[in-house]
Amino acid sequence: MLDKAAFSLREKVIIQFGGTGLLGRALMASLTAADATLVIASRNPTSCHTHSLPTEEVDIGDERSIQALRDRVITRYGKVDGIVFNAVSRPMASMADSLSAWKSSMETNATGFFATVRLFGDAMAARGSGSIVNIASIQGMVGTNPWLYEGTTMGSPPDYFFHKGGMINLTRYLASHYGSQGVRVNVVSPGGIFDPDKPQASAFIERYARSTMLGRMAEADEVGGAVVFLLSDQSSYITGVNLPVDGGYTSK
Repeated sequence: MLDKAAFSLREKVIIQFGGTGLLGRALMASLTAADATLVIASRNPTSCHTHSLPTEEVDIGDERSIQALRDRVITRYGKVDGIVFNAVSRPMASMADSLSAWKSSMETNATGFFATVRLFGDAMAARGSGSIVNIASIQGMVGTNPWLYEGTTMGSPPDYFFHKGGMINLTRYLASHYGSQGVRVNVVSPGGIFDPDKPQASAFIERYARSTMLGRMAEADEVGGAVVFLLSDQSSYITGVNLPVDGGYTSK
């Protein structure tokens, strides 16, 4: 029997990493609407001034900073029920960038990601329950398509493809590792999201729309439903899944 209450995040303490961007703000709105006790973790808490949610400072490139965040949240709330890893660093613009930019990207997007999910995964495993939802991208599932960017100043940096692909498969590893301890681990892979404040090039929007089954780009608020579902008790038998929210882009 379908239990509507099982879709709610009421009384669940959720930490969202990364909340200042277009998608991050939309995820905050979705999690708040689902009644989560939401804590935003950010390297720059002052940049999160547009909302009144509790915000904690963290440097995910520093394991001690992540540990301190975990301890503060558990001390204040008594538990952590789930995390949403939406943090990302994008120092690269093209294949021609220096190796220092690649290394900087990996510090956050690979090492910092692993440190975060391990520390919080272990904490939830100690309680015997929890849910981790990682935010990847369809660019972790397919190769780049230069045609989309022709005639624009847009591009597809290689580090993003590398770490989003790694995130998807590490999610499967983590789901296997934590499954017997009651912690579920899933990943959501959004497709291209239209930015109303800084619209993408019209040529890109038209080509991208033609590449999807729904004939358009995503709106930022269309991703949160999948995330809420995977954090909720309604998905209690789902783990290790990569859920594309891409208008059918990767199914064509």
